[in-house]
Amino acid sequence: GYNSVKSPIKRVGCMAHVRRKFFKAAKNFTSGVPVQALGLIDAMFVLERQVQHATAAKRKAFRAEHIAPLMAKFWQLIDGLTTLPKGGLGRAVQYAQNQAEYLNRLLEYGEVDFSNNATERSVKSFVMGRKNFLFSTSVAGAQANAAMMTLCESAKANGLDVFEYFKALFERVPQVPEFQQNEDTLSAFLPWNIKLD
Repeated sequence: GYNSVKSPIKRVGCMAHVRRKFFKAAKNFTSGVPVQALGLIDAMFVLERQVQHATAAKRKAFRAEHIAPLMAKFWQLIDGLTTLPKGGLGRAVQYAQNQAEYLNRLLEYGEVDFSNNATERSVKSFVMGRKNFLFSTSVAGAQANAAMMTLCESAKANGLDVFEYFKALFERVPQVPEFQQNEDTLSAFLPWNIKLD
C-alpha cells in the first residue's frame, strides 16, 4: 500500500476524500462544525479552480497566499474537537486528522491536484479488471498487459483517440530500424509527443 512508498516519493492527500466525509456528516445539520468544515473545504476548492491550469510554481504561490490560511482555519476547527468516534462527524474528523500530514503537502507541491478524482477515474479500468489480471499466464504477459494499459490511459490523458494512437504505433514503430530503437528515438511515439494525422 501507500505506506510502503519510500523517499524520495512523498505521499500527498486528497481534499475531495475529506470533503466527502464532511459532506456526509453535514447532511443532517444546518450549522455547527460539520457545516463550517464543509464551507472551508468548499472555499478552498473554489480558490483552487482559479489556478487549475496554472504552472506548478504559480499554484504553489497561490496556495501559500490564499489556501493555506483556510487550511489553518480548518485544522483549528477540528483539532481538539471531542466527537463520537462512530458518528459521521467523528469519522470525518478522524479521517482528516489521520491524513493531515499528507493533506498539508498539497500546499508544498503545485504539481499535485487538490483532488485525485481524475487519477482515480483513469485507473478505474485497472480496478475493474483486477481479478481478470490474476489469470495472466506468465509474468511477461502481466507486464505486457500493464504496459498496454499504461499506454492506453496515457493516451486518454493526453486527449488522443486510443484506437488511432495504437494504429499509429503499430504502423510507425516497425518502420524504425531495430538498431536505432532507443529511448531517444522511441520517445517521439509517447502520447505527449506523437503527432497523429
